[in-house]
Amino acid sequence: MDFTFTEDQLAFKEAIGRFLMVEAPPEMLREIWETDEGRSPELRRKMAEQGLTALSVPEEQGGLGMDDVAWSLLTQELGYYAIPDSMADTAYVAAGLLAALPEATPDRNALLERIAEGSIRIAVAHGISPLVADVHMADKVLVHYEGEVHLVSKEALACQRNTSIDSSRRLSRIQFQPDSSSRILGAEAGTSVWAETLNRGVLAVAGQSLGLAQRMLDLSVDYAVQRKQFGKPIGSFQAVKHKMADVAGAIEFAKPVLYRAAYALASGEARADLHVSHAKLACCKAAWLSARHGIQVHGAMGYTWEADLQMFMKRAWALNASWGTREFHQNRIADIVLSDGAPIGPQFTFGD
Repeated sequence: MDFTFTEDQLAFKEAIGRFLMVEAPPEMLREIWETDEGRSPELRRKMAEQGLTALSVPEEQGGLGMDDVAWSLLTQELGYYAIPDSMADTAYVAAGLLAALPEATPDRNALLERIAEGSIRIAVAHGISPLVADVHMADKVLVHYEGEVHLVSKEALACQRNTSIDSSRRLSRIQFQPDSSSRILGAEAGTSVWAETLNRGVLAVAGQSLGLAQRMLDLSVDYAVQRKQFGKPIGSFQAVKHKMADVAGAIEFAKPVLYRAAYALASGEARADLHVSHAKLACCKAAWLSARHGIQVHGAMGYTWEADLQMFMKRAWALNASWGTREFHQNRIADIVLSDGAPIGPQFTFGD
């Protein structure tokens, strides 16, 4: 079995990285943070022109039909550049949910086509997260209610804005009164659809967290080379080297876990829950460690508005509890691996 990425996949990741490096420098992110909406329609339009909103939309609705593995690469880039836009919620999580609906579902195809075009924002309100991102700008909201899937406009919701430590995350608590007109899928079929949606949301957070971990490591290494004490760069001191090495190790250990989870989702494996939760824990741990050691390397100035580190550090902290807390994912893993007759061992790594 070939575990390497194809040349096309690597070229895709590199191209997205170059695009975001030019279009989303830290100084621009600060400007977006300070706006009322916290979003840049211009940046969103440019991402749509690059085809990012069409990635996982089926080809029948004008998309590229790419799978979860592609998103495991893209979300790392979104995290590395701390993109202040919940594009993955619409283009990956919501698109995956809509694609899983029966083709006869009203508005299904039209919504997927609009996602591919980049002309719609769809927020996803899953029961796992009491705070919903980007409801304030959403054209539609997909709401989880006792297993049912409801599609509503934001005007039909009672929303209470909730501040976040990460100024780019615009969160709201919502109240929703369901009725038959908003229900597009019943609980019996909706339960499995929401289970897949949860996993996609978790995978998106894991990928972004890994990208954040790498960016904070790069910032810390750059600072350690430039900052001098006793006439030497602080990066030459063994204590600093050890901290950076610990972060680099955590990132490298988390990467295959993320890719394994993406493969499990793309392949529809029965134990996808296990791999996705493992990815969330490993990637968020790497981001948390990178933030902690990064702030120690930078010193107190790392917390200041002028330091780029604080932007990525706050995003890592905010994402840590998104789409399920650490305890939730630990329990989900324990329920699987500690069950009677659990298929545990290297011979089951890529088994059903």
